[in-house]
Amino acid sequence: MFWTRLASGIVLVIVALFAMSFGGAPLLLILLAVSMIAYRELTKALGCAGQEKGLNGLEILGMAGIICYYVVVYFSKQLPMLLMCIVGVFLGLLLVYVVTFPKFQAAQVSAALFAFLYAPVMLAFIYLTRASEEGIYMVWMILISSWGCDTCAYAVGKLIGKKKIFPVLSPHKSLEGCIGGVAGAALIGGLYGYFFVERAFPDDVVAWIIAFICAAGAVMSMVGDLAASAIKRNHNIKDYGHIIPGHGGIMDRFDSVIVTAPMIYFLTVLMIGI
Repeated sequence: MFWTRLASGIVLVIVALFAMSFGGAPLLLILLAVSMIAYRELTKALGCAGQEKGLNGLEILGMAGIICYYVVVYFSKQLPMLLMCIVGVFLGLLLVYVVTFPKFQAAQVSAALFAFLYAPVMLAFIYLTRASEEGIYMVWMILISSWGCDTCAYAVGKLIGKKKIFPVLSPHKSLEGCIGGVAGAALIGGLYGYFFVERAFPDDVVAWIIAFICAAGAVMSMVGDLAASAIKRNHNIKDYGHIIPGHGGIMDRFDSVIVTAPMIYFLTVLMIGI
């Protein structure tokens, strides 16, 4: 299991490096595929999915909405257009709810919209960050804040972790590990800012800003990890899927990245002005 998990992790890192380095259509298409799979995993977990190999009306509408949303992200990136697409998906779900009544419950319609907002919309911020003026430098903060935090938190927790702060939701998470994860992400972010970003833009002193953004992103990455775990516990499932050997589903591996991406985007816009 360890070697399978390690091999899968290496492949994921390579794909992420490739997609984020090139940006553009390759990144968008990879995010679109990941979003579609994550959406299906969430609808199944939340109890609003169709049969094992089939899609119901809510999912079909949701996946059509995902495609439309990513088309708008690629060609427009304008907030009014993105909001119009999100509202359109909501109205479409209401239409399916009414036309097929009483096939679906209101909770299932709410879950379908939640799944759309949770994974596809949030993941799109990776592309929006990369497509910004200095996105080639800023997009790496998403991985630093999520996977960097996860690695540092795991290492510190294993070494000195004692105080359990989420014993029911995540028994293995410790206060020391969480602090180590945030501090580690901040340190990696600061070093990245100093040795790479400031070397590319000698007139800008942004290392401390990047360190702060990565620390904030790290906090949010842990929230994303715990939120995804909470959904699994609410619905008594072990993994969201089995598409990634040794890791589970897309939601199992990208749970922290999903919520970190918008945090990094908005903080970078506010503090650096991409």
